[in-house]
Amino acid sequence: MTGDATRIDSPEKLSAALETTGYLADDGLATVVFLAMRMGRPLFCEGEPGTGKTSLAAALAQALDLPMVRLQCHEGIDASQALYDWDFPRQLLHLRSLEAASDGVLDADTAERSLYTERYLRVRPLLQALTDSPCVLLVDEIDRADDEFEAFLLQLLDENAVTIPELGEIRAEVPPLVVLTSNRTREVHDALKRRCLYHWVEHPDLEREVAILQRRLPGLGHPLAEQIARAVRSFREQDLLKPPGIAESLDWARALVALDRDVLDAATAAATLGAVLKYREDIDRVTRAGLDLSRAG
Repeated sequence: MTGDATRIDSPEKLSAALETTGYLADDGLATVVFLAMRMGRPLFCEGEPGTGKTSLAAALAQALDLPMVRLQCHEGIDASQALYDWDFPRQLLHLRSLEAASDGVLDADTAERSLYTERYLRVRPLLQALTDSPCVLLVDEIDRADDEFEAFLLQLLDENAVTIPELGEIRAEVPPLVVLTSNRTREVHDALKRRCLYHWVEHPDLEREVAILQRRLPGLGHPLAEQIARAVRSFREQDLLKPPGIAESLDWARALVALDRDVLDAATAAATLGAVLKYREDIDRVTRAGLDLSRAG
């Protein structure tokens, strides 16, 4: 690993480097990320949506001065979408140009070799990570992909290389720092987890969430930041369709700053719930339960 990684020789220094990007990692997360860097192992981060798993990879790339490559997983994703495919329309145009230039007399082997070159290769995120490494490779929401893709990814992570039949083997000179995330919509296979260092990412505690809000929004006063953090924590304790994450806390804080509020009263909270809660049912549930802000501030 190059970039600025060589100067980071402890979890404490990694935590400090992440803090410069606005990402405040707790001791457990800083330690497991440091170990992933030192041991050359992928990092598997699992947890509720909105706990900062995806933003961890972006913060790492920024802190280590490395490019970040992101693969967003989804149902039905396959190797051609994640690794590479061929630009067939351009290949067809090239073939027609060859035919026109040769008056229709083509050597088949020569034509085929000219079609399958890097010029017509569409590089997808996984191949980009191998060729651009050292880098941070984010495989986001691996739990959305199916078993077949997970098995394919497993082989690539083991070897840090891929063979393209027409071009040969492409191997990363330096293995990328891989961060896999999962919202646990399904269980990821043990074979993949065994190859990774694992960390369950929790929502931040009150003190750290207040610090995150003020770090990301320098003009936000401590009393209002604490009120927001306390209110959001109370929402997470309710049975909501989508409990708010850190991103929603920040959205709510930005909304209140835009309204020039320095205190969160019940009327303002009720009027701005759409910044922190994203389902009508959740807003109704919180409203019926009452917005008790008496412990905030």
